[in-house]
Amino acid sequence: MKLNPNHTALILIDLQKGIVNMETFPHSASSVVEASANLAAAFQAKGAMVVAVNVNFVDGKEALRPLTDQAPISGGTSRPADWSALVAEIEEKKTLSVTKRQWGAFHGTELDLQLRRRGIDTIVLGGISTSIGVDTTAREAYQLGYQQIFAADAMAALTEEEHEYTLKYIFPRIGRIRRSGEIIEALQ
Repeated sequence: MKLNPNHTALILIDLQKGIVNMETFPHSASSVVEASANLAAAFQAKGAMVVAVNVNFVDGKEALRPLTDQAPISGGTSRPADWSALVAEIEEKKTLSVTKRQWGAFHGTELDLQLRRRGIDTIVLGGISTSIGVDTTAREAYQLGYQQIFAADAMAALTEEEHEYTLKYIFPRIGRIRRSGEIIEALQ
């Protein structure tokens, strides 16, 4: 695998203070942040785009409110002031910040526009949670025609089963799964 840094972007999902404090599997949030920061540094060194995506709400009224059988993970609208702030390791390496108001990073944001303006046709995805934000973003990217690589060690979910299911049944159908070291080696 070879990746052209002029046409490839790293997109990191929800590596923000309010989310990296959750317990994640099979990788700890701190190991996901470390692997993501290593990827971001390699992309930055090659002049490739690094996109940091966070989720945030202005007053909560823009949040989706479907009728569900399970309560939202966030546990309500009361959050600390820095809940949506990116972790420092990612904040310092980003080329572009995107704030989303739902699970996926493409719908309702300028992400697709900014990638296309820069000639990006391939994306590398990582973040938390594999089965929610990363998965939804990947499905949107697939429908928009992007080539995708999933950094398996730079993502985690709330349960190991969610993470493994997504890597076993969803991602192989819409892209390639690699470890962050392999992705770094592929940057030409």
